[in-house]
Amino acid sequence: HKGRVVDFHGWGLPLQFSGIIEEHLHVRAHAGMFDCSHMGKFHIQGAAGLRALSTLVIGDLVALPVGKCCYTTLLREDAGIIDDCVALKLAPEELLLVTNAGPLEKVSALLAAHVPGVADISEVTAKIDIQGPRSFDVLRDIGFGDVNVLAFWSGMRRTDGIIVARAGYTGELGYELYVPADTAAALWRRIAEHPGVIPCGLGARDTLRTEMGYPLSGQDVTTERTPLEAGMSRFIAWHTDFPGKARLEAQRDAGGYQLLVSLRSPDRRSPRHGYTLRHDGRDVGAVTSGTFGPSVGCGIGLGYVPLSLARPGTPLHAGPREQNVMVETPPLYKKGSGRAHVV
Repeated sequence: HKGRVVDFHGWGLPLQFSGIIEEHLHVRAHAGMFDCSHMGKFHIQGAAGLRALSTLVIGDLVALPVGKCCYTTLLREDAGIIDDCVALKLAPEELLLVTNAGPLEKVSALLAAHVPGVADISEVTAKIDIQGPRSFDVLRDIGFGDVNVLAFWSGMRRTDGIIVARAGYTGELGYELYVPADTAAALWRRIAEHPGVIPCGLGARDTLRTEMGYPLSGQDVTTERTPLEAGMSRFIAWHTDFPGKARLEAQRDAGGYQLLVSLRSPDRRSPRHGYTLRHDGRDVGAVTSGTFGPSVGCGIGLGYVPLSLARPGTPLHAGPREQNVMVETPPLYKKGSGRAHVV
């Protein structure tokens, strides 16, 4: 497919195929496929393992219903974010945890030390994402019509053993397929032969997720930031115990912390990672992600600002040239098909 391959945490991954903007727009209008096999995959079996894992994250994985997904984070004792991840409850005492490539070794060691019944299946399990409003049509046409039963943010194990989650990183209707690594290439080719889908790379994945206000692990969320600062308050199960809970409670009660916000430029110029954010002549924060948003037609980004400046409409200046940007309520692209009803 003539992909331009780059190194990504030791993985050779395509940055683009036909072009970032073309791929981005095709996902918004039709369907695109992404090789996300670089992500960590962990299988947890047994009630003790589920209870142990739940004490390491901000979510209540024990109470998570079977067939449902949960966005959560692994934390340090100081409430710093080790990694953000997604859990899928496959059975009452069985769970799939999906993590990121950057901190994979650290996460694998953490889980091995604290979670009984955990298996790191990252290297033997590939992950192929199909994203876009026509993604179900593509899957139905290649024999995956049974995924029509999946609601947004849910998943299943098919009779052939392939795990499918209705989730994604684009804001569109989408599915994530977890398949044995030794059969993944054949499935990739089978999907790629469909006339309605094109292969997409990391570049389009980045522009799509930034339009939605989704953070990137290791860039927008790091060990220096807490879930409250990263805008994850709605995912915190305050009734459970987890690392750093006392700090988070103190931070929540005191307020005054910085918050991750979406940013919009009035023109095509985008704020850049590392740019200082200024308000009324004062340095107040920093840009953590920035790019051009093909579907919104302007520069967009993410960045941290004081809670008092996190209101939508707050004007800011970014970078050495004092570029105008404004805080905006995510998603910046508001026509996503992620929650569309599938028949």
